[in-house]
Amino acid sequence: MLAAGARASHHLRECDSHFVFGSTSGLTSSAVLLFPSIWPRYPTSNFPSISHRSQRRRVSFFCSIVPSTSSDEIPVLSNCFGSREDDREVSVAGGIVALGKFDALHIGHRELAIQASTVGSPFLLSFIGIAEVLGWEPRAPIVAQCDRKRVLSSWAPYCRNSAPSEYQIQFSSVRYLTPREFVEKLTKELGVCGVVAGESYRFGYKAAGDAAELVKLCEEYGIGAYIIKSVMDRNQKVVNSANSKERGQVSSTRVRYALSIGDMKYVSELLGRRHRLILMAKGLEGFSNSNSRVSAPRSCLLNLAPKEGLYNKCFVCTSDENLIPCRVVIDSTHVQIEMDDIGTRHLVGTQDYINVEFGDEGV
Repeated sequence: MLAAGARASHHLRECDSHFVFGSTSGLTSSAVLLFPSIWPRYPTSNFPSISHRSQRRRVSFFCSIVPSTSSDEIPVLSNCFGSREDDREVSVAGGIVALGKFDALHIGHRELAIQASTVGSPFLLSFIGIAEVLGWEPRAPIVAQCDRKRVLSSWAPYCRNSAPSEYQIQFSSVRYLTPREFVEKLTKELGVCGVVAGESYRFGYKAAGDAAELVKLCEEYGIGAYIIKSVMDRNQKVVNSANSKERGQVSSTRVRYALSIGDMKYVSELLGRRHRLILMAKGLEGFSNSNSRVSAPRSCLLNLAPKEGLYNKCFVCTSDENLIPCRVVIDSTHVQIEMDDIGTRHLVGTQDYINVEFGDEGV
């Protein structure tokens, strides 16, 4: 269970004091609506404990709430799949941007990307440098920085075979913008054609704007606004959070909570995929082989590990996405990976990166 200080910290991060998520109402009265239905959104997998709607409704121009290796081959291990955008500059001009905080890249975030893809080229608009600006203590991301492009690429089957791109803005450049100034920046400086946001989205300095105002301002500036309902967590597990906006929706806070208790099935349901842990050898702190294990100090972690304990039914991921069965032991100082094949274990221990995915079996 999270301590009071941690709860407050989670609240600050999940609901930033300037661009946050909150409740809103009254959107329908100001919207022009068209409702053609489209195909099912979940082509490859279902997570029945998360509520989904079988049909999506699309809103034209302005909008209201939208219901929303073989064994004898030596594997080549992944190098964390490179940078998120292959070091190329991304432009959102002419695109549809999803607005929000995209720490976990969970199924709620995926819903925003899906809606954006029904209208045009989908983008996630992310703010960087929030912790530094607001004085938060550093904490490990849920998704490793170098792994975000892979996750977004996995969303392509849901997004009309168009993987969303991620566009980053320094938080310091928008922190003090009013809601109007923020929409003006999107239209005049970035050249976006439309935005997608959740029903509880808030934006602008001191969170002055809500989803209704977003719709209104986008109408004034001649771009589309698409508001979707929150994806709810049917598990409805009690998460100790100081977030007054907590209504049981899928959130990065819930993903962090599930990791903190080692419930990997719950983590998978929230993410819509298995959690991938990435370790990178750093200087003298490399990986070591001993007995049946590859061991790495926790300082090698690039993202958030689950609760300390033994995890069966895990997998080491190769560069071509082959999965090598393993077991993972996490303690206060090290992450240890147990594999039955000696040759594979030795190879893993000589790499610069190790990518591990967790099955549905928790501690």
